[in-house]
Amino acid sequence: MVDSQYYLPNDIGISALDCREAFRLLSPKEQMYAHYLSRASWYGGLIVLIQTSPESANIYVLLQKMFHAQAPQQLEAVATAAGLSAEEYQAFLVYAAGLYANMGNYKSFGDTKFIPNLPKEKFKALVWESLAFKQSPGDMETLWGCCCELLYSLEDKQKQLGLGEKGISAYFSGNCCLEDAEFAQKFLDSKNLSAYNTRLFKTEIDGKRCYEVRLASTVLLRERDSVFSVKRGDYAFLMEKVCQNLEKAKDYAANENQKRMLEEYTRSFTCGSVEAHKEGSRYWIKDKGPIVESYIGFIESYRDPFGSRGEFEGFVAVVNKAMSARFAQLVSSAEVLLPELPWPPAFEKDRFLKPDFTSLDVLTFAGSGIPAGINIPNYDDIRQTEGFKNVSLGNVLAVAYATQKDKLTFLEENDKDLYIKWKGPSFEVQVGLHELLGHGSGKLFVQDDKGKYNFDQTAVRNPETGELISSWYKGSETWDSKFSTIASSYEECRAECVGLYLCLNKQVLSIFGHEGEDAEEVVYVNWLNMVRAGLLGLEFYTPESKSWRQAHMQARFVILRVLLEAGEGLVGLRECTGADGRPDAVITLDRSKIYTVGKSAIQRFLCKLQVHKSTADVERGRALYEGYSAVTADGTHNFLHLRETVLLRKEARKMFVQANTYIKGDAVELVEYEGSAAGLIQSFVERFPDNAEEVEAQLLQMTCTDSSCWC
Repeated sequence: MVDSQYYLPNDIGISALDCREAFRLLSPKEQMYAHYLSRASWYGGLIVLIQTSPESANIYVLLQKMFHAQAPQQLEAVATAAGLSAEEYQAFLVYAAGLYANMGNYKSFGDTKFIPNLPKEKFKALVWESLAFKQSPGDMETLWGCCCELLYSLEDKQKQLGLGEKGISAYFSGNCCLEDAEFAQKFLDSKNLSAYNTRLFKTEIDGKRCYEVRLASTVLLRERDSVFSVKRGDYAFLMEKVCQNLEKAKDYAANENQKRMLEEYTRSFTCGSVEAHKEGSRYWIKDKGPIVESYIGFIESYRDPFGSRGEFEGFVAVVNKAMSARFAQLVSSAEVLLPELPWPPAFEKDRFLKPDFTSLDVLTFAGSGIPAGINIPNYDDIRQTEGFKNVSLGNVLAVAYATQKDKLTFLEENDKDLYIKWKGPSFEVQVGLHELLGHGSGKLFVQDDKGKYNFDQTAVRNPETGELISSWYKGSETWDSKFSTIASSYEECRAECVGLYLCLNKQVLSIFGHEGEDAEEVVYVNWLNMVRAGLLGLEFYTPESKSWRQAHMQARFVILRVLLEAGEGLVGLRECTGADGRPDAVITLDRSKIYTVGKSAIQRFLCKLQVHKSTADVERGRALYEGYSAVTADGTHNFLHLRETVLLRKEARKMFVQANTYIKGDAVELVEYEGSAAGLIQSFVERFPDNAEEVEAQLLQMTCTDSSCWC
């Protein structure tokens, strides 16, 4: 029996993202703009296959060829003839849907590998009996041979993403380790190059280490020194398709900012320039209140084991005006709320740059997964002095966090109805605070290349010690490059703490329409949801490597530890036996102590997080964060044992089915699909109608070129 965490259950939740009404309300010009941005996003999203694992692209092409020849409903009869049961065929469909939804064979949330929940010989039999095999037996047999072993392999290193012996990463050649990543980061810093759009490949020549830094671009170019070479042209075919569609979108841009933004993105993707992408992001920030919102590029660094390289993503969405009005009110109140945060004024940005904060209905989100909210760009130098934008993805929130009572784990019965009623409204408040005032707050102390400080080094004192601060960011150092492996999770933890802390503010709750008793229920369920999420986070911890696989869930576990440590009965956590006779656990929260014990604990912890971040104090920041991240059997709670209980009762994360757009004459047509594995598969089968074969051939070529790098 395979551990259930390594396959997707047949009853996994799959929901269609509803965007028909939002799309219908767009003008023809706006629909064209959204269409071409979506095309650029979908082509770029395929890069994630190459970034995730050596086998992901091969598996994708194998499935695409099977479903191009026969739709899921047609293939079912073939499956029956090949000896698959109905459950086994459903498991095949769920696996295929999972590969498309995650853009690879590792979960986007948790970075665990998932394999088909049917015997390998049954999967092979289905391939051999398929129409695609009968049409091209040689090609299909070769494809199967390229991926069949890794498709099912659960060797320790292949169970999760990671660096060196800790896991698989296609951001680095197979022979790279943490030492190589650190060495390469120093080289990139010395050349003032960002790692966001790179991969690293190491070779040994006559006993000497040589490194190739690959930059994503359409242009093919190599620069070399004695140890490092910088090679442009990674993912060149896909980058070219992205650029072509951005150029077409430019003809339908609503204003000059959008045009300049797209020009800079195209320049970035053509020559591999992160500086050009930054420039495009500046125009994006200036494009206030667009009807069609989008962002595209190498954005989030969660899945780089070193924490510096960005995964490609692109989204296109339509503004929900009613919900956006609430967020705009929160933005207007930000300058009043920021001083409430528990650090001295010197540790806050010199001035708050009021961002756009909108609620969006997603039309397209290409990449490995869809978040609930986003705060971008991730470039600290821009965020600190020029601004950022926040978005909450309304149609994702509407379906992603709906909970059935019988599937609600680890809560007392009298908490369950409250939780179900108020989880949506409370999460909306938490997302708003997390994105705007969490990621949007706090100053980084910097001494630039010319020796100029952005703070008074003779006056700014550490509130923890009372002494003048003695460390800061120098030159090209950034938050990601300095805090590397813990940067993403640490920052998510800081933002989550801001949400918990400020949701206690009556003004905030009033902005979201919550007053009196209702407001108290929102606070209670928000805090209850956080401590429960901390317990659920144990699913994403790997004891063998003592590593966390998901930044947000690690952050929530850390917060649970902080609140348990606060004591005085604020949070209770006990193991028990469930009604089904299996191990279970119950987590409780004393609502009468949230505003006292709870607030005080978060206040102290949040101040420490900010001080270490502001002062680039990696040593103390890492000690603090890794201390609370430790999962042990010692102490009051046996978290390693609790992890087994969490795994026993875990619920698979939902997958989303997205629409496609096509140009018919002078108009754009929206095609939606049912919320099922078959619907998700069909949406991908129809995603590249003009050149599916060319796209698949190029993906195979890219994979083949790199194949020797993973041995």
